[in-house]
Amino acid sequence: MVLELYDIGFVVVGVTLFGIAVLPRYVADRAISLPIFFVGLGFLGVWLPIGIPAPDPLEQGHVVERLAEFGVIIALMGVGLKLDRPPGLRAWASTWRLLLIAMPLSIVGAAVIGWWLVGLLVPTAVLLGACIAPTDPVLASEVQVDEPGDGSEEDVIGEGEYGDEVRFALSSEAGLNDGFAFPFTNLAVAVALVGLAPGNWMGEWLLIDVGYRIVVGSLLGVILGWISAKLIFATEPNTQIARSVQGLEAVAGTLLVYGITELVGGYGFIAVFVAAVTIRSSERSHEYNDALHQISELAEQVAMGVIMVFFGGAIAGGLLAPLTLQAGIAAVAIVFVVRPLAGLVGFLGSNTGWAERGAIAFFGIRGIGSFYYLAHGLNEAAFSDADLLWALVGAVVLISIVIHGITANPVMRMVTDSS
Repeated sequence: MVLELYDIGFVVVGVTLFGIAVLPRYVADRAISLPIFFVGLGFLGVWLPIGIPAPDPLEQGHVVERLAEFGVIIALMGVGLKLDRPPGLRAWASTWRLLLIAMPLSIVGAAVIGWWLVGLLVPTAVLLGACIAPTDPVLASEVQVDEPGDGSEEDVIGEGEYGDEVRFALSSEAGLNDGFAFPFTNLAVAVALVGLAPGNWMGEWLLIDVGYRIVVGSLLGVILGWISAKLIFATEPNTQIARSVQGLEAVAGTLLVYGITELVGGYGFIAVFVAAVTIRSSERSHEYNDALHQISELAEQVAMGVIMVFFGGAIAGGLLAPLTLQAGIAAVAIVFVVRPLAGLVGFLGSNTGWAERGAIAFFGIRGIGSFYYLAHGLNEAAFSDADLLWALVGAVVLISIVIHGITANPVMRMVTDSS
């Protein structure tokens, strides 16, 4: 039995990797996305009577946390290396609006719905809000910026206006809010451990979780990114061995930056993305950016495929079984009401056109980051209704994968035609 399961594992992994390599040729410009295929593959693998056990995120919480963690950091490096637009308060105005207005509003909205409609206790409701805070930089690549050097999102088309604002806003938001969701997850953990009274957690939370860890993550991202860029672009890969490992620095840098930052108590997610943007900014015209991008994108696609297969298997194993009517309504509301409204509020007073605003507000794609924060929170403290919370977050991610995956290409074409 163990040998058979081992062999079946080879088949599942092989099919997943083959799908990553081949499927993009068939689904390009179609109203469908790769994650839908992999979720379906995982579902069928467990549902069919071939002996594959269903993943259980409650029983295997630490495995889920580490797998999702790897998927997130690889994705953060990938999206940071693709951004052509130089960082700046004005140039990244859409990003700051999404990060400072839309994200907090989404967290509060989801938490209130979880508490009022679903009946979750306050700590669990806060954890729900934190889990849906990060948007995903991988699951809908159709709304991401293109490969480095494409330049469509850095072209100035008017005073204070740039081309392809939708892609840039969604990509840069996904790069940063994966890290800035951490303080809210830690807030939920603190409330679960010591109670609701602010005097029990407020000071330490503001000083350490909001202040120290964000600052350290940001600073180390800049410093380590600068050092990495100097090492990467100092010489050319002129030998056969050097050319055979071109771009591997992207994965190596991801692991180094994340590990060092976490060792000193900073937010590694923030550091990885900032480091990637720093590397990209240091040598924008260097052809080696393509090699970094290709390796990073390959790694993130493999991680995405594996995680989505496990997600589909968990659904077949009953992940959504605890979902109540109220929780199902809450999942739909989070995707179709909470994020869109928060996004539109975030762009009040902006020069961005209404078509672009609507697309940015709608594509608040939830995915691997939500899995990470939920697993991390449940591993750090005891929360009531953990099974219901996994079902609710799983439903949000599933709805997002399907709806956003199907609508990404048509909506992006409509936005492009209207601009």
